[in-house]
Amino acid sequence: MKVLMVLTSHDQLGDGGHKTGFWLEEFAAPYYVFRDAGCTITLASPAGGQPPLDPRSDESQAQTSATERFRQDTAAQAALADTRQLAQLSADDFDALFYPGGHGPLWDLAEDGNSIALIEAFYSSGKPVAAVCHGPAVLRHAFSAGEPLVRGRRVTGFSNSEEAAIGLTDVVPFLVENMLRDNGGHYSCADDWQCHVVCHGQLVTGQNPASSEATARALLALLNT
Repeated sequence: MKVLMVLTSHDQLGDGGHKTGFWLEEFAAPYYVFRDAGCTITLASPAGGQPPLDPRSDESQAQTSATERFRQDTAAQAALADTRQLAQLSADDFDALFYPGGHGPLWDLAEDGNSIALIEAFYSSGKPVAAVCHGPAVLRHAFSAGEPLVRGRRVTGFSNSEEAAIGLTDVVPFLVENMLRDNGGHYSCADDWQCHVVCHGQLVTGQNPASSEATARALLALLNT
């Protein structure tokens, strides 16, 4: 099984001079779920090379067993430092697509034509597509059968209350929950910071960092059916 994991290349959190990027747990936990299952993993980003790490995901309180494993894994670190460019990739070469979060995708992947084309190609081919936390932002402009891909589908993603809790409601270019609702998705969420994963057909979405491993396992289950 071949899994394509797509990370952000965007490192600026609005105009305030603060840094963002991908969230370490949301990459590390799924990465090891896929690797331990024997999947071949390809890492990609819009710019290629080393994707920016959200510095807040590097703080002690954000660490998990998966992030600690990653810090000891020089092979995984080398793979992350050498992501492929999205423009070079084809959905034909993979079995599933996964997007970790972090705030970066709100700025680049949500608007990236190559990413949108990949999502639509995976989906139209019946291949699983998954995203966690802010990752579902990538579905903003994705279409299926002439309508927003999420329309009529059960979805989740980082909630408005979670965004408010970290004080970034007025910083982000859009709210993931609002976007999913506005595009016709049937949005649901758990209490802040609790694990919540929604599967609707081949689309898998997770609410927050606590949902990253479960989101990856749900995607893996689809691959094994």
